[in-house]
Amino acid sequence: MIIVPIKENETIDRALKKFKKKFEKTGIVRQLRERQAFEKPSITRRSTVKRAVYKNTLRMQEES
Repeated sequence: MIIVPIKENETIDRALKKFKKKFEKTGIVRQLRERQAFEKPSITRRSTVKRAVYKNTLRMQEES
């Protein structure tokens, strides 16, 4: 449960902003999206390797 302490004379917009920030830090939405469809560990590893290779090629092109 997320608790947002509200100070005196603090607007609702400010409190809502604090709540959204705390909610985003918990990572609940990201976790829900990941759990919507199961992905095999081998596919997850393959995609991370592909991403790393792509980033590496971009860095190499940038240095040249």
